[in-house]
Amino acid sequence: MVVARRFLISGHVQGVGYRFFTQAAAAREGLGGFVCNLEDGRVEVEAEGDQAGLDRFERALHQGPPWARVERVDVEDLMPTGRPPQFRIGIA
Repeated sequence: MVVARRFLISGHVQGVGYRFFTQAAAAREGLGGFVCNLEDGRVEVEAEGDQAGLDRFERALHQGPPWARVERVDVEDLMPTGRPPQFRIGIA
């Protein structure tokens, strides 16, 4: 079953390679979506794919790359779009 989620990650997550870490994690799981920095210092992620892959991806977001300090991950379920599994860095 295809599911989709939006994540807002708070903490020291900009300028530490978090977006590239997220893109690599999404590629490992075959997920589509995007990751981008927000002006308030958070990182926004939308991802779509199979349930098990998205669950593993979410656990990775809580960890982040070695230089990040993830303090909070807010999660919102979304309606899947059916877009191809391409994950990009940038804007929605």
